[in-house]
Amino acid sequence: MTDSFILGVDLDGVCADYTAGLRRVVADDRGVAPEDLPLERSWGFEEWGLDAAEFERLHRKAVNEERILATLPVIEGCADALWRLSDAGIWIRIITHRLYTNWSHQSAVADTVSWLDAASVPYRDLCFLGAKPQVEADLYIDDAPHNVKALRQAGNDVIVFTQPYNTGIGGLRANNWIEAEEIILDAASRKGMVQPQFPGIDAGADRLARRRGEPSD
Repeated sequence: MTDSFILGVDLDGVCADYTAGLRRVVADDRGVAPEDLPLERSWGFEEWGLDAAEFERLHRKAVNEERILATLPVIEGCADALWRLSDAGIWIRIITHRLYTNWSHQSAVADTVSWLDAASVPYRDLCFLGAKPQVEADLYIDDAPHNVKALRQAGNDVIVFTQPYNTGIGGLRANNWIEAEEIILDAASRKGMVQPQFPGIDAGADRLARRRGEPSD
């Protein structure tokens, strides 16, 4: 077990814009414009007219046929913030419940790894599971109301990453990755677990610019 400060990071709704990805699939399936499906939606997609069975069907189609987990938009500031946190010695542990349906595990795992590489998101561990309190971390960041509740009931510190369906949850909250980074660094600093550069990681604040082929200053 590492003696670093471990950050448990959810993917969908925190790093990856699952709503935008699924919206395109649902719109195509129903023959409507994506704009007809509001982004300000509840956890159960009631605004899109989905019940549990219809959501599962469309999620399975999105994952297996459309392979959206490999192409979801990256939430703004995510990769840059996580690299800076990693440089400061934070151990990034990705925790996701993407093995949601049967018969889609191979594509879900492969596309998740592909997405992480394409999005330049750093991580030391990648965990696929639903019961997040079973994973040890010093601090978690999540958007799902039930995950936040379960983690806090188990005595964990959790940052709520703001999405339309979780605005009623109190406690620690970040509206974007700039705010999240500040909270995480403060928490790690209070435990004396921040360092200038994490061993084994490519150094340089312009790392992402170099990967994107952008000129450095």
